[in-house]
Amino acid sequence: MSTTTAELLAIAGQVTDPEIPVLTIGDLGILRGVEPAGERGVVVTITPTYSGCPAMDAIRQDLEKAFGAAGFSPVVVNLVLSPAWTTDWMSEAGKAKLEKYGIAPPTGKGHRGPVTLGMAVKCPRCHSLNTRELSRFGSTSCKALYVCKDCLEPFDYFKVLS
Repeated sequence: MSTTTAELLAIAGQVTDPEIPVLTIGDLGILRGVEPAGERGVVVTITPTYSGCPAMDAIRQDLEKAFGAAGFSPVVVNLVLSPAWTTDWMSEAGKAKLEKYGIAPPTGKGHRGPVTLGMAVKCPRCHSLNTRELSRFGSTSCKALYVCKDCLEPFDYFKVLS
């Protein structure tokens, strides 16, 4: 039985991020590739959002479970750190899911070097640009904590990382 790369990607694409369960690893852009290996084996390549991301072990286990349930064995999950993950790899659908979930998605594209321009972050609840950063570090290292000055609600902002 021959399995296509698209079929393998569909199986891997069902795995969600344990920290933000509305996003699949495909939405997040950490799924780098899937390929058949041997008779019924599969090799999956993922890149963490940052080195030391605690979600990687859970994602590895979820990938093994998803492929195992589909009859694949062995399942090898490779963690690749280079090139480093960037928010540019997130899908537009994933960004929309973040906003609907109450997390402001990253805006713009990743950059290299210092940036001295200010940035307005849109509130995912009332869509106001009248917001301010409360903390550069939110519930995870990938997010910052903001508050909306109009609706007064705090919210996470998924930082632009490159």
